[in-house]
Amino acid sequence: MGNDRTTKVVQRYLEQLADVAGGAPAEPIVRELMTASVNRLRLLCTSMLLRSYSRLMQPPLNLQVDEMLGAVVERMLKAMRSVKPNGVRQFFALANQHMRWELNDVARRLDGEAHAQQVRESLVAAAPQSNSSGLTPDARRILEAIEGLPGDEREAFDLVRVQGMSHADAAAVLGVSARTVQR
Repeated sequence: MGNDRTTKVVQRYLEQLADVAGGAPAEPIVRELMTASVNRLRLLCTSMLLRSYSRLMQPPLNLQVDEMLGAVVERMLKAMRSVKPNGVRQFFALANQHMRWELNDVARRLDGEAHAQQVRESLVAAAPQSNSSGLTPDARRILEAIEGLPGDEREAFDLVRVQGMSHADAAAVLGVSARTVQR
């Protein structure tokens, strides 16, 4: 019920945003839009962080959902200056994209930091081929492949794997068959 209400409210703000004349300030509407959608954005941030980036929630970073949410809202406020989503689907697709970008940026920064730790020679050979963010080279290639997917396929991927929708629910949102979403 809450998601349905959020969808309607977000759609109303997007319609108001579309009606804004060229010179009129859209900033207040965008801020209200972000305020109205913050609970669903928090849910999406939590889901993405726990499912795909749980290592970032552990030391040394200890990333919290609200920290990520703040960064995503900031990115969305900047993006909404130039991008005007036509509907709720495009709005949350834009939010998902910025969530992935934010988490990938955090993971890359973590990978780039030099960690001063005492290394015992006996453990070096047994250490797995991984880095401090938990992203292996294979995981990086997978993330790059996801970013490189065509828009419709990436949206289906986001709905099923990131937002946790069933194939049938994602198919209803996308307006295609469940079999198409599975493929």
